[in-house]
Amino acid sequence: MKRILPALLALAFLAGCGSGSASSAGDALAVVATTPEVADFVRNVAGSDVTVTQIIKPGVDPHEYEPTPADIQAIGQAKLVVKNGVGLESWLDQTIQSAGFQGSVVDSSQGVSLRPDDPHIWHNPQNAKIMVANIAKGLAAADPAHAADYSAAARIYSDKLDKLDADNEAAFAKLPAGQRKLVTNHDAFGYYVDRYKLEFVGSVIPSMDTSAELSAKQLTDLVAKIKSTGAKAIFTESSLPPKTAEAIAKQAGVKVIGGEDALYGDSLGELGTPQGTYLGAEEHNTRVIVAALGG
Repeated sequence: MKRILPALLALAFLAGCGSGSASSAGDALAVVATTPEVADFVRNVAGSDVTVTQIIKPGVDPHEYEPTPADIQAIGQAKLVVKNGVGLESWLDQTIQSAGFQGSVVDSSQGVSLRPDDPHIWHNPQNAKIMVANIAKGLAAADPAHAADYSAAARIYSDKLDKLDADNEAAFAKLPAGQRKLVTNHDAFGYYVDRYKLEFVGSVIPSMDTSAELSAKQLTDLVAKIKSTGAKAIFTESSLPPKTAEAIAKQAGVKVIGGEDALYGDSLGELGTPQGTYLGAEEHNTRVIVAALGG
C-alpha cells in the first residue's frame, strides 16, 4: 500500500469536485462496487436506476489489487460505494479519503457469520442473500424514490440464491462423503466447504492471502496429505497461475483441474459469459468439483 500512497494523494484533486454527486451523466444513482461479486449483486438489485462502476475486473486477484486514477475519479463522483468487507479491500479507506468521497459506504458483509480472517463470504449462497439485503438497504437509503423497486428486485434475486443453494446441496448429496475432499490453489472456499460438508485437505498457497508461499516442508506435507486422504485432484483458480499446483499434483499423483474448468475463487468470468455472473460462476464451481471428485 505504501507504493501507491503518493499517487493517491497526487490524484485526489481529480475527484474532489465531483464528490457526492449522483452522476455526471444524468439523474441515475452513481454507485461504485469493489469486486465482481459485489458488482453483480448491485446490478441485480439496482436494475436501470443505477450506473455501476466495478473497480476490480474479472480475473484480477483482489488480494493484490492497487487502485488506479480512474478508480479514484469514479469513487469521487459516486454517491454510494459498496464493498465486500471483512478486510478484503485493504486499499479502500485510503482511496476514499484521497478521492474526497462524501457519500455512503455499504459494507455488504454486515450480519454474516464470519470465519476467522476469511473474507470469501459469498461462497455460501445464504451469505450472499445477506449481502444482497444489505445492498438493497443501502440503495434505498441513497435513493428513497426507488426503494420499493430495490426491495422487490432483492426478493426476486434472493429466490434465485435459494435455488442455487438447493441445487448445490442436491449435487453433493449424490457424492459419497468419503469423496468430498477438496484441494485448491488457495484457501478461498472455507464458507463453501462448511456449507456443503466437504473436507478441506489443503491449498497450494497456504493462506487466504494469495501472496503467501509454501515452504519446502509445507509442500512435502501437502503432497503427503493428498496421498493419505485419497484426494483425487487439485483445483486451480481462474485468477491464479496454475504452475505450482501442477507441480504438486505431479508429485502427489493426482490430476489438475484447470483451464476452462478452473474454479472461480476470488473472481468471476468475463462479463457476457455464463460465469460472468455470481450464479453462473457458482454453478460452474459445483459442477466441476462434483464431476472431478465423483469420476
